[in-house]
Amino acid sequence: MSLEYVERKIVEALKLSNGNAAGARQQVIAWSLEDPELLKALTKSHLTGIVAYNIERVVSGRAEKARQKQMEAVETKAKEESKKEGDFGFELLKAVASSSSEVFGLEHNAPMGRRGQASQDHVDAIRALANKKKES
Repeated sequence: MSLEYVERKIVEALKLSNGNAAGARQQVIAWSLEDPELLKALTKSHLTGIVAYNIERVVSGRAEKARQKQMEAVETKAKEESKKEGDFGFELLKAVASSSSEVFGLEHNAPMGRRGQASQDHVDAIRALANKKKES
């Protein structure tokens, strides 16, 4: 009964996805999350391997190492985000309180310069473009 049920669901998923295997796979996964009988039928033949793998993970200590590594990553990320927020606030406060804070556009106290003179090639190119427009 269980293999027949799985095969019917797979055929139905393939019809819904117009024969697309990836779409059918996603549909069957979605259905298995809501239908315990489908999930049971899909995993029944693999249950021994799934259980053996997870027991081996716990016995070898890999599960605990993975959990510790994940916790360290979460803590490190939280510390980095906290530090970034603190640094930003401190930098902002320093900029507001400072009497020598930079003015946007004049970061290096450089006077606004005049444009340099265009090269002769540039002038010739502009004139050629202007003449083309007049001819058209």
